[in-house]
Amino acid sequence: MSLENRLTEFEKCLQKFEEVLNLEENDVVRDSAIKRFELCFELCWKTLKDFLTEEGIICRSPRNCFKEAFSIGIIQDEDEWLSILEDRNLSVHTYDEALAEGLYSRLKNHLKAMKSLLEFIKTNL
Repeated sequence: MSLENRLTEFEKCLQKFEEVLNLEENDVVRDSAIKRFELCFELCWKTLKDFLTEEGIICRSPRNCFKEAFSIGIIQDEDEWLSILEDRNLSVHTYDEALAEGLYSRLKNHLKAMKSLLEFIKTNL
């Protein structure tokens, strides 16, 4: 998939993620938001990987891509991105109500970070 196509898919995914985060919270909305977060995360890091590859930087994992992006100034808040990565890894355990609630409470910040990355990549293509 080309960077431009992946970028388009990432943007669509973020729009759907934002839509569900704007709904009134209940268990179904929370679980849907977490699933959309997982999808956005996958598109996010793969879009970043493709962008970095075009810049001559090879990264093979989400953590490595975020660290590379931070080191060259694409992302500003490394801790936020490592939190996003940690939450993605925790998201498979959403059967734990307390964990799901905690994760859900951080999703709006994660969306904001992902939207900023999307805008950076779109501006710098």
